[in-house]
Amino acid sequence: MSDLWVVGDVHGALDKLRTLLQGAGLIDVQGEWTGGQAHLAFLGDYLDRGPEGAGVIRLVRSLQQQAPRQGGQVTALLGNHEVMFLAARRFQAQDPRDRLGFRDYWRQNGGLERDAAALKDDDLSWMAARPLLARTGSWLLMHADSRMYLRLGGAAQTVNARIATLLSDLNADAWGEFLNAFAERHAFVLRGGTEAAEQTLQTFGALRMVHGHTPVYVLRDEHLHGPARGAGEPLTYAGGRVVAMDSGMAYRDDAGFVARLGPHGLAEVVTLGALD
Repeated sequence: MSDLWVVGDVHGALDKLRTLLQGAGLIDVQGEWTGGQAHLAFLGDYLDRGPEGAGVIRLVRSLQQQAPRQGGQVTALLGNHEVMFLAARRFQAQDPRDRLGFRDYWRQNGGLERDAAALKDDDLSWMAARPLLARTGSWLLMHADSRMYLRLGGAAQTVNARIATLLSDLNADAWGEFLNAFAERHAFVLRGGTEAAEQTLQTFGALRMVHGHTPVYVLRDEHLHGPARGAGEPLTYAGGRVVAMDSGMAYRDDAGFVARLGPHGLAEVVTLGALD
């Protein structure tokens, strides 16, 4: 298996993303792919909260085009913030007064009008085409630490096809239900979490999983003991079968990391603190 590098929730933190990818040797200072045959995976939540969500999406899309020229690959999953944004945009014409509440929900969760103004139709089409799940080697890639995926189907291809159909339709009830389900978290850390992780892995035919969505410092309960500091690092939990990758880039100035995953777990971590 080629090197698998994973990035959690970026939330518009374009400068941090560039710094981390350069530190991992995946891009140069111009943002051009230098990762050779590496596989770079983004776990979703490219926009909202941070200042340059549109820039993050453009960079990811550019790397998706560049990487195959060197034998590399870039996977970009769908995050719940992309679904929030798409709902706000898709239902705007038929619901200009936002009676359905999609636009308000997006704004309450960090939606920024600068992203809405900067993103074009092809960016929206790209977002809507993102898969919800991916498998590579022994790893299952997913955005949320949620049982939602189990309710959507018994194979990654089935889940992805089901969500693609939903996102191509204007069924407001279905969109609302999906958004509510996509907000779930903590499935693998609460009571019965290890069993839930095992069930998810068995269902989708993987040995380990990696997710974003819930910041690592929240999973560690560090937010209950004063503000978390430092760049942070990924969290391996649930019997070593789950890795959490949301570094909280958009929440704390010093936070940020990317990781290389091997067949048996974390192989390398690049943090902002180490690159200062």
